[in-house]
Amino acid sequence: MIAIKDLNKTFGKNQVLSNLNLEINEQGVFAILGPNGSGKSTLIKSLLGLCIPDSGEIQFKGESVLKKHHYRNNIQYLPQIAKFPGNLKVKELIAMIKDLRKGAIRYEEIIEKFALEESLNKKLHALSGGTRQKINLLLCFMFDGDLIILDEPTTGLDPKATVYLKQLIREEKDKGKTILITSHIMQFVEEISDELVYLLEGHIYFRGTPDSLKQKAETRDFEEAIASLTEQD
Repeated sequence: MIAIKDLNKTFGKNQVLSNLNLEINEQGVFAILGPNGSGKSTLIKSLLGLCIPDSGEIQFKGESVLKKHHYRNNIQYLPQIAKFPGNLKVKELIAMIKDLRKGAIRYEEIIEKFALEESLNKKLHALSGGTRQKINLLLCFMFDGDLIILDEPTTGLDPKATVYLKQLIREEKDKGKTILITSHIMQFVEEISDELVYLLEGHIYFRGTPDSLKQKAETRDFEEAIASLTEQD
């Protein structure tokens, strides 16, 4: 599905990605973790073609994606911060995205589960942060792609919405999809992830299951195990 080879990216004198290699060929939920400045955002933006690496190769389903864009039609993406005109009504935004991308397959169910019916006629600037996040998730999950990238998906969500989000992710995984997640909520990561990739200074410092990390760190606490990776560095 994804093959990244010898990826390098610098911003000024800062080497953000350094000969990074990563292959993900199976379905499942993969958490991309690391402290601030570790290269997570640059890696995701490179996958999406929003950041052009200095050198290296990125392949999606066996095809190079560098300086191309058509492959993004097969990706569902939730950005950490989505910016849409505040004067748009929710239903207008949904209609606009459906027209731009085409092929929306499920949105009425998601609207119901996230209890968005009463927000459809409201303008975006009048909504709470949590409601806007539900709308962003709707815009992501109403399409059908083989790869799903979720950047901090739980931001602003109440417990009920978080439970439904986990259900959505598991449903997509069961369809054979690959899901990449970044999150600072370690309980969410531990519950939902099959495997994690931990970045430090542009390198992959650890890759494995949450349980294998806890075994390596000799702790039952996943958050402590994650903290130990940074301490070891």
